[in-house]
Amino acid sequence: MIRPGQALRLIHINIVLVRHGLDEIVLATHLFRPVRFLLYLLPWHWFRRQPRPRSERIRRALEELGPIFVKFGQILSTRRDLLPDDIAEELERLQDRVPAFPGAEARRIVEQAYGTALEDAFLSFDEQPLASASIAQVHAARLRDGRDVVVKVVRPGIERAIRRDVALLYTLAGLAERYWRDGRRLRPREVVAEYEKTILDELDLLREAASASTLRRNFADSDLLYVPEVHWPLTRHDVMVMERIDGVPVSDVDGLRAQDVDLAELSERGVEIFFTQVFRDNFFHADMHPGNIFVSTQDPARPRYLAVDFGIMGSLSPADQQYLAENLLAFFNRDYRRVAELHVMSEWVPPGTPVTEFEAAIRSVCEPIFERPLKDISLGHLLLRLFQTARRFDMHVQPQLVLLEKTLLNIEGLGRQLYPELDLWKTAKPFLENWMQERLGVRALLREVRSQLPRWGEILPALPALTHDVLHQAREGSLKVEWRSTEIRQLRHEVRRANQRTVLAITGGALVISAATILALDGFTPVMLGRAPLASWVLGGLGGLVLLAAWPSDYE
Repeated sequence: MIRPGQALRLIHINIVLVRHGLDEIVLATHLFRPVRFLLYLLPWHWFRRQPRPRSERIRRALEELGPIFVKFGQILSTRRDLLPDDIAEELERLQDRVPAFPGAEARRIVEQAYGTALEDAFLSFDEQPLASASIAQVHAARLRDGRDVVVKVVRPGIERAIRRDVALLYTLAGLAERYWRDGRRLRPREVVAEYEKTILDELDLLREAASASTLRRNFADSDLLYVPEVHWPLTRHDVMVMERIDGVPVSDVDGLRAQDVDLAELSERGVEIFFTQVFRDNFFHADMHPGNIFVSTQDPARPRYLAVDFGIMGSLSPADQQYLAENLLAFFNRDYRRVAELHVMSEWVPPGTPVTEFEAAIRSVCEPIFERPLKDISLGHLLLRLFQTARRFDMHVQPQLVLLEKTLLNIEGLGRQLYPELDLWKTAKPFLENWMQERLGVRALLREVRSQLPRWGEILPALPALTHDVLHQAREGSLKVEWRSTEIRQLRHEVRRANQRTVLAITGGALVISAATILALDGFTPVMLGRAPLASWVLGGLGGLVLLAAWPSDYE
């Protein structure tokens, strides 16, 4: 049920859409086209001024509606295959050019976090932000030792706005689960819960700083990715200080070409970074839109990525990681039978799903896209067709993979801008094959043995004595095997209860039958004394009925 506050928020959303003239765009869609004439009957349409371009209206509406809508616009901005160029270019402004809050307010937040004047922490602090996004904005500063840094400051009041819109999303998700045919399969409430955890984690800059440090350590010996160093003494819950980096924005393709950067190499290294994070480290940057990625041009032949903004990081369970790797590898090898079997084994589709039919459906979706450059395929369209196929087989959405799918779409969008001729499969397949070999091959076995050696060193000296004790007890007939299991204890309990119910049923039935017999004999047998037959009949009958009534009460 939509609460009054949420109803007001929905009204406000509609007012914002109307104010920016987006009612025209909504009514122009296929669904509402038959009633588009209603637009000309709306009073505000009669007095509307010359509107701004549609792309600017969409961007301004998303900015006004708040951080969740801005995040949605950021994702869309990387999908030039799904949007007209004018809208995609305008939405790029949401990556780092959201309207800033006053620099004086940023100064106040920083001083409150430190409990001291700003000048005690920095030699200089520029109140004009370098960049401003949906959750925070970044200011240039200089430490007292002369190092240049950036200071990230969380927007004031942002948590309240996020929680308000997330509560509305929960309500809409609940309505979808209840009234939408695919609601239970798509698990919208779980998806919203995953999103809520992700976006609220972004508000904790201590968590983000820890993520940055971990990612920096993972790529410390690599020339693929550079992560700036966190300055921990000045980092707080709502303020983070990091090394300032210098690079070309990854979206500035003309600037990269002017520096003679090898765009093909840059694209392939981006794919390698993604798979390294997901499979080698199981810790990946899940907000890789162009506003968060820069390129070092010191070595144009082997360009290095520079990453910022580590508020959204992802990881997978070992089981999901394994199944995902096997699925992708089978997909690259066009082994659609294996893909179908893995989906059933991992219970991503119901256990009774006919594997042969599922295999044929996957083949019809995937086969047309192989051996084609990135410019001729779209993972967005591929996922859409896979979702349509999944509906036929009651495939449930995996909320824990939503972040990964979002990141993959961002990577594809980046690759499409940088080097549309990129062969995604050729780049990714060798990496996955090597990872599977590392995970399941001889080296994996030797690594596991090496990790277990300390434990074996503790157990082996005691093993002969333990073996002697077991053999001695077996020879003497005193060896007992005790199997402790929750399931076994529960089974014993159910058997005991079943036996009790059986005894009650037999006793109750016997009493009822006895009472009936006494009633039948009453008045015909002279040996009966007084009103004993009536009393026996009443007591026996009632007692039997009580016992019979008790028998089915917990019968299953």
